[in-house]
Order: sequence, then structure tokens, then C-alpha cells
Amino acid sequence: MKTQKRTPSREKVQQRSRQRTTESRGVMERRRRLPGGAQEAAKEAETQADLPDNTELLRELQRAEHVGNSTATVKVVLVPEGHVMTVAFAIGLSIQELKRHLASELRVPAEVLQISVDGTLVEDQQSLMELGVRPHGSTRMEMSSTDPNDHPLRPLRPPEHDSMPDVITVRVQTDDGVFQEVVVEIERPLQQKAFLGGYRHRLTGAEYHHAAVQTLPKNRPDRGVVIFSRDTQTVELKSQVQQCPVSVCTQMTGIGCYVSCMNDKLVAPGNYITADEYHDRRLRAVIRLQAFARRWLAREAVERLRRERDRRLAWQELQERRRREEKEEQLRDRRHRWMNPQRREDFNLLYQALEKWRCEEEQQINSSLRGAERKAALCLLLEQETQLIATIGRHRIGVQNNNYDKTVRNFLDKSAAPHQWRAADGRLIEKDSPHTIRARELRDLYNNISLSAVNQEQRLQVLMTLKHTVKEHECQLTRDVVDLIDREVDLMTRSVKTAKLEGLRKRISTLFLQYIKTPAFNPEVAKLLKVPQNPSQLKHDMFLCHGCRRYLRSADFSSSASVRLSGQCRDCARLDNIARARNDFSCYKHILRRLRADEQRLSEEAKIPFLLQVEDVRYLVEVVWMSRSALHACSDLYNLVFVRWERQRDWSPWNCILLSKEETSAHLEVEDVHKAYEATFVRRIEHKHKLAQRHFSQIPVMAEYLDSQPAAALGNQLVSKPITMATSKHATDTPSASAH
Repeated sequence: MKTQKRTPSREKVQQRSRQRTTESRGVMERRRRLPGGAQEAAKEAETQADLPDNTELLRELQRAEHVGNSTATVKVVLVPEGHVMTVAFAIGLSIQELKRHLASELRVPAEVLQISVDGTLVEDQQSLMELGVRPHGSTRMEMSSTDPNDHPLRPLRPPEHDSMPDVITVRVQTDDGVFQEVVVEIERPLQQKAFLGGYRHRLTGAEYHHAAVQTLPKNRPDRGVVIFSRDTQTVELKSQVQQCPVSVCTQMTGIGCYVSCMNDKLVAPGNYITADEYHDRRLRAVIRLQAFARRWLAREAVERLRRERDRRLAWQELQERRRREEKEEQLRDRRHRWMNPQRREDFNLLYQALEKWRCEEEQQINSSLRGAERKAALCLLLEQETQLIATIGRHRIGVQNNNYDKTVRNFLDKSAAPHQWRAADGRLIEKDSPHTIRARELRDLYNNISLSAVNQEQRLQVLMTLKHTVKEHECQLTRDVVDLIDREVDLMTRSVKTAKLEGLRKRISTLFLQYIKTPAFNPEVAKLLKVPQNPSQLKHDMFLCHGCRRYLRSADFSSSASVRLSGQCRDCARLDNIARARNDFSCYKHILRRLRADEQRLSEEAKIPFLLQVEDVRYLVEVVWMSRSALHACSDLYNLVFVRWERQRDWSPWNCILLSKEETSAHLEVEDVHKAYEATFVRRIEHKHKLAQRHFSQIPVMAEYLDSQPAAALGNQLVSKPITMATSKHATDTPSASAH
């Protein structure tokens, strides 16, 4: 229970003071009317009489001032939210000062606050003491805002987030047996106190944390004694001679004196140890300790080497297993391409296998047979080769038909795809335009036309839809499509079998596909057509093929970094390869693809690997590096890769080395090639670099990436001669780059 004392208010004290002032003025008037001696006596008597009253007045004023400094608990209800704020406030302060305090807590202007008690507004000049609040008491007030839209009343910290009240009452002992209740306001800091550690009770498991306080430590008086911290290892040394002040003597048995020998001890002299012997014994002990210590260090070193060896062996086994799996995957992929070819590279691999088989059979016939038997065996071999070529051709025609359908569907899907782009937040945005909607409608209609397993009613409905679609444009193509549709409808009404209508339906699908590929009818396909619609764009982009004698675009010719365009188009070069050399360039494509991926991973600014083409990589592999690894002469082209000769420089034909996949990991660990390899090997590699540099220095696009050494200086060192492209079967002469 809180103890409260009744204290007179400030108005009552002031009223009582005014009454005493009026009484004193009346006494002074009466004193003026008395004679002189009587006045002095009356003055002295009044002074004696007024002394107790003035003393009591002063005591009442001091008591009122003390009461005004006392605090009380004020609970303020925020209207209309209903939140309650509890503060400890001096009852002698005015309501205006209370508003300022609450305004700073709520972060709103004090002018918009209104405080009421029991529904009645309170004036700013009134104090809590005038409102009847007693010291250490409590009161409840309502506070609202005159501008709730701009300055609403909301507490900065919701009450459900506080586990500690704003005000607590603490009972304090002031004198012996006298207790006083003090209202304490809880201050909440804006930051969280740091964790300073603590300890845990072993038995109970209770945890105790060190707390930070805001009070300064107590200043201890200086006792004049130098105190050293135990955290330091310094000590003061003092040398002093000690001398025993009492002389010590011994007593033995003599005449007239008997000393008992019961407690005497017999001391026998031991072996005398010289200084050399002592130091020698200490040396042997030290050597023994060093031996054990070195033994422990040696065991640790051996154990570390053993762990490194095991880790190295495990890594080597992992790399070997990975290479073995990769090689098996390549063999499976190659075997799958042999058994089920689908692309041009697959058929080139198949023709290469056929050529290899023919060469082996021919070599066996020439070595084992003579005369007429040899001719008969060669004729039989030629007949078998012809049958195999015919089988490959039939399979290729079937694959082309299947690939044609896939190509057409991919073309229609690309034309009907909506426009896509990435937004700033990473979302994928898609947009359909009238052209894409038109392309999507034509694609769906083409798919319906191409369906074969439909009944007659559905087919008639699809044909009518197609007829109305193409009749939107009047031209010879649309008239042919309409005539074919009418013919099929007439034949279907005559109950003609479906098998006899396959040719007619194929013609309708072909003409409708031609209709779809016309930009006038389907504007979205203009960006997908290989031949531009503007004839002026073909003026400087048409070249003559020396094989088929046709004028074709530059995209139909194979290009390389060494020459602008070859003399044959891609179809003629492929046909010539099948008829003569039957080479497979997929291995060189694999080397170039891996080279670009490695350089892109090492440096995003790599340019030279992306300028090279398959023919350039073939020249480097076959002519410069002789199709063999530089270290162990590995000749498996599917196992060879190009890496940097010096790791710090970008890859280029004059900064590369051809290695197998097993040798690549070891070479990439070399920091300085001149220290890791022998001088003879380094000179041989540098000679190959000069050959490659001379070949590619004649190419304008590659000349800007050459080193500071001019190309003319290389001409004094090397002799230009025709390059022969050697293969595993026979050599094929090709002109040098300068001949082009």
C-alpha cells in the first residue's frame, strides 16, 4: 500500500499569506496612533507576536515546494486508438509541460494535443496538484489530437512488444524502520546492450550474465603504494648480502662431556663428479630429448606425406575414372552416330568408317592375292562398297524427310513465338503483336491440314477454314490453293479412298506452307527467311560456285580466318568429301568448341579463339603440330586439346600447345615453362609458334593481335613453301593462304 500525506495546496498557502499581510497593515495603523514610547513597546510586542506566524508561513511554503516536486503516476489514454501510456510526472508542473513531454515521446507537435479528465478539457496553466493529484498517487487522463489526419497519436513501440512497465514503485528504507515508496520511471534505450559474457552454475545450470551500468566506478584514494598489475611479467630485482648474526658451533664427546650418538647418521662419501662429467651427462640428456623430439617430428612429417600421397592417389584415380568414363561416353556416342545417323556430321563419320574399311580390305587383298584372283576380289570389294553407299543414301533420304518435318515445325514455332525480354527485376515479359497472332493462327491451321487420322467431317471443316483464310488475298498462289481444295472436296463427296488422296493433300500442304512463308501474307516470317525480300541487299552478296556453277549467297560458302570464301559451296564441298577424301571434321569441331569454352572461362575478353574456324584448327593440328601431342605423341584426335603455352598470356596460335587430356592438368600447374621443360623442348615449341605466327600474320583480321615482333623479321627466319594437308589415309594438296 502506498502511504500518502495531505499537503496544503499552493493557493491556500498564498491566501493565508495575504490574510497575514492585511492583518499586519492594520496593526501598523493602530501603532501610528499611539505615543512614541507606546509605539516602541507595541512594535516590540508585535515583533514577538509575528515571529511564530512568519516561521510557520515559511515552513508551509517550503512544504508546498517539496510537495510540488513529488511525482505521481499519470496514465494517458490515446483516443481513439485506446493505447495507454504511463509516465511518472511531477505534480507541481503544468499541463503544458506534460504536453511537451508527451509530444516528444509521440513525435507530434504539442499544439495539436488536448488533455481531458472525465470528459472535461484541462487548461494548459493548471498543474496536477491543482487537479487534486496527490504525491505518489495516480490519475487517468484522455489525450486526443486536433488534427488526427496529419498527426495521429500512435505509440512508437506497441505495448505488446514491451515486457517491462513504464513505471514501477520501489520501496526504499530511509531511516531506521521507516520505509518510503518511490515511483521510478523505466528508460528504454534505443540500442541493445552488448553481451559481456557471464558464467553458468555447475549444479543448477543457471546462467548469469555480466551487466553494463551507467554509473562511474568508485574513486579509490591513493594509498601511496605502487601496485603492479598481474597481467605484466616485470619484476624488480635487488641484490643483497645475507650474513647470519649468530655463530654456530658443534660439540663432541670429550673429558667431562658426553654427547649421545644414538641419533647420529653415518655419511659415506660418494663419487666425485667433475664439471666435465656433469656437462657431459647434461649433453647426453639433451641429445636424448632431441632424439625423441625429432622422432616425433619425423613421424608427423611421414604421416603428412602419407596423407598427401593418399589424397593424390585418390585424385588421380578420380581423374582416371573421369577420363575413362568420358572416353567411354565418346565411344558410345560415336557408335550411336554410326548406328543411327541424323546429322551431316554423323554421315561424314559413317563415310569415314566406310573408307577405313575399304582401305583395310584393299590392303589385305593386295598383300595376299595376285593376278586374276586379285582383280576378282577388288571387283567384289567395289560391289560391296557400292551397296553400302546405296544403303547409306537410302537412310539419308529417310532422315532428310524426318528432318524436313521437324525443320518446318520449328520454323512455324519461331514465327509464332511472342516477343520476350527481361525486366529490371528479372521477370520474363512476353508480348503478342497482331503479326504474332496471325502467325500463330496460320501455324495451327497448317498443323490441322497436316493431320492424317481425321474423319471426313473434320477434314471438310478444316478445308473450308483454309479456303476462307487464303481467299483474303487474291493472287495466283491463293487461286491454286482454292482449286486444290475444291478438287479434294469433290473427290471426298464421290467417296474416293483416303490413300488415293495423299498426293493431293501433300500438294495442298506444300502450297499453304509457301503461302505462310510469304511476308505479304505473314509479316512475322520476314526476319526468319534466308533470302532478303529487298533485291538490293543481294547486289554485293552473290558469288559463283566453281563446282555447281550457281550464284549463291556468302552464307552458303564455308569461310575461315585465312581466306574470305572458298571456291566451292557447302553442298559441293560435302559431296566432294564423300566422293574422294571422306574426312570427318567432328574431332576438330570438338577441339575448337572446348578451346572456346576454356578461354571464355579464363577471360571474358578472349577474341582469337572465336575468330578461328574449323579449317584453321585443322591446319594447326595437322600441319603445325602433326596431329600428335607435344609431350607423349598421342595421336587420338578426340583426346587432344589446345591449351595456353604460357598461362599469363591470352591464347593464340603462337601461344598454345597441343596436349592430351591427361597431360593438360599437369601443364596448367607450371608457373614458368622455361624452368619446367628442357631447353630443346622449349626451342621446338617456339619453332612451331613461329610457323603458326607466319601463317596467320598474312591474315588482316589476325595481324592486329600479333606480338611486337614484326612479320618481316619472321620472313628472314622462315622460308615460305606450299603446305601439304596430310591425313591418316593419303595426302591432299591444298594451296597456301597467299594463293587465295
